[in-house]
Amino acid sequence: MIRDLLDFYTIARPGWPPMNVMVYGLLLTMCCVYALWRGGVPERIGTAILAAGSLLTVAAISGPAVSFRSVEVGVLIVDLLCIVAFVLLALRAERFWPLWVAAFQIVGTAGHLVKFADPDTIRRVYAFLLAIWSYPILLFLFVGTWRHQKRLARFGIDRSWSREKAVS
Repeated sequence: MIRDLLDFYTIARPGWPPMNVMVYGLLLTMCCVYALWRGGVPERIGTAILAAGSLLTVAAISGPAVSFRSVEVGVLIVDLLCIVAFVLLALRAERFWPLWVAAFQIVGTAGHLVKFADPDTIRRVYAFLLAIWSYPILLFLFVGTWRHQKRLARFGIDRSWSREKAVS
């Protein structure tokens, strides 16, 4: 039963992308629109990183050679760039959510290490290890934007950057 559900969620139908791609695309769009509309500068930068990383990942796996039978170097490069960007954002922003997002990105990227360490890792497991962490990242961006709005409503200000003077 679980395998049937997983197959339903991950196998493409003729003329349609897999359900997981459609669900992630919808959630990504909703979270990014919300963060761009209601977020502060850190949320907007996080949105740009997340959207760029997602689009670059799609570009990296769109080739005919992608099979997840070996380490997907293109996806690894995109993941590493996203780690650097999220860590820099986390170090500078006066928010907790970028720390969590950077941590999830690091854990997700560790899936590549699993494939390096054991090339016989089942390709669906490898693909799952890379993708599953994207969902909590979306959740933290959404919650971070929501909390930003709560702080604005409560205090009238919300500092975006560490070591910045509070401005109303």
